[in-house]
Parts: sequence; structure tokens; C-alpha cells
Amino acid sequence: MTGRRRRSGAASHPPPRKRLGQHFLTDPRILARIADALALTLDETVVEIGPGRGALTEQLRQRAGRLIAIELDRALAAALRERYAADPAVTIVEGDVLDVDLGALAGGAYVLAGNVPYYITTPIVFHALRPPRPSRAVLLVQREVADRMIAAPRSEAYGALSVNLQALARVEILFGVAAGAFHPPPTVESAVVRITPLADPVVPPPLETRFREFVQACFGLRRKQMRRVLRTVAGVDAEAAEDVLRAAGIPPSARPEELAGRDFLALLPARPHGDSPKAGSPPEHAR
Repeated sequence: MTGRRRRSGAASHPPPRKRLGQHFLTDPRILARIADALALTLDETVVEIGPGRGALTEQLRQRAGRLIAIELDRALAAALRERYAADPAVTIVEGDVLDVDLGALAGGAYVLAGNVPYYITTPIVFHALRPPRPSRAVLLVQREVADRMIAAPRSEAYGALSVNLQALARVEILFGVAAGAFHPPPTVESAVVRITPLADPVVPPPLETRFREFVQACFGLRRKQMRRVLRTVAGVDAEAAEDVLRAAGIPPSARPEELAGRDFLALLPARPHGDSPKAGSPPEHAR
């Protein structure tokens, strides 16, 4: 995982920038397992997020027909461009992945891989899941985040990330990675996850952003009953909240941590949060 830019030129491997979350995976067995988990074929394009010093990049290059690596650190990007200067199947892009249209960059179907910076994992994951989505993604993330990704309703780890991600994709934890596999070692444990976008996602693409904001707002009141949550988040009166919950088949006493993605979709207000929808308005998708 790599952070912000440094001046290029001094050394082939600039020292890790701890302030920016740089921890380079060095264990060759783990690197090979990550690449193998993508099940790449030689006619596929793989996009790598945060190649850093290129350890995973080399593994991916051996398995894919075309590789695009997005690196924010100027010195590291320059070193990768020099290494692959003679390989027309490899493209090194210097920039922030959050500013890159991954689908447009790939120019067609693609697979995603990466050791993503832990401090911006969630924004990167949802950025990567914007249509057109990768056919599959294998990412190295913090173990705590991986547990939240796969958490089921009523479990301690279940939250907005669980709902929003599972509404779009199937998530699996493939294996854990100890801190000693990195240089320098992080203070947390890590895990490799595989994310496979659903052919028929719970949330239609036009509603994804509103759905995500609505779920996050609901989990901001995760200990409150849904009759109270809906009144606060959707801006409806008590009677309208009860009516919407009854129509969705959700007990008014239920709490956000008990609901699945389809439940939240059934409750999505007719207007974006903050627009003060008319009391009793049915969800937009139900009209």
C-alpha cells in the first residue's frame, strides 16, 4: 500500500513513508497466493491499485495478458516505469486511484487487485465498484475491515459497510496475513478478500449513492428502533414511519443492525436525505 508522493531519484527503493500508510508486502508465498486467487487468464486485463515496489506486480504480469498499475508515489511510479519500459503490455499510471475512472482506463472487462492503503480502504472499494465493475477483485485489507465486509445481521461486526458492500457483491475472506509479512510491519493483522460483483445487485445503479448515504445515516442511530430511525433520517412523522415499516414487513421495534440490504432498500425515502419528503410518501423504487 502506498501513500502520497515523494521526490524521485535518490534510491531505487525509497524508504517507506509511515505517515502515509506505506507497508510493503514482501512474503513471496503470500504474493503468489494473492495472484493465484484472481485465477487470471492470459487474455485478461488486470488493474493493480498501489503497486508500490512492484512485488505483486511481477506476479500479476506473469499471469495476465495486460497489466495497468496505478501508483500515487512519484518515485515508486518512476521506478516501475523504468522496470517495464520494454514491456508494451504494462502501463504505469501515476495518480490517485480515487481520481481514476477504472473502467475507462481498462477500456473493457478487467480484474482488480491491490494492497490498498488501510486508511482509505472503504472509499477505494466503493470507487472500484462503480459501474462498469471489475469481474472480480482480490484485495489485501485490514483484518477488522475484512470481518466487517462479510458480517451478517445481528453480529457485532455488522454495519453500514457490510450492508452496502453485500448489496453489490459477494465477499469472501480467503486467508489472513500476519504483520511480519510486511516491511515495515503494520500494527494490525491483515486479510485477503475476494469481491465478486453480483449479476443482479440488490440496489439498482441509479440508487446506489442514495442507498449508501441512507444506510450510513441509519447506522448512525444503530441502537435506536427503526420507528425512531426512520423519523430522523427520512424526515417523516411517526404515523408515516409506522406505515412505511408496516408496508415493508419490518417491525417498528427492529434496529438497523437487524436489517438486510433489501430491507433498507424497501425503506429508502422518495427523496434524498435532507429534502424533507412528504409524510407517508412511498419509497421511490416502489412507485
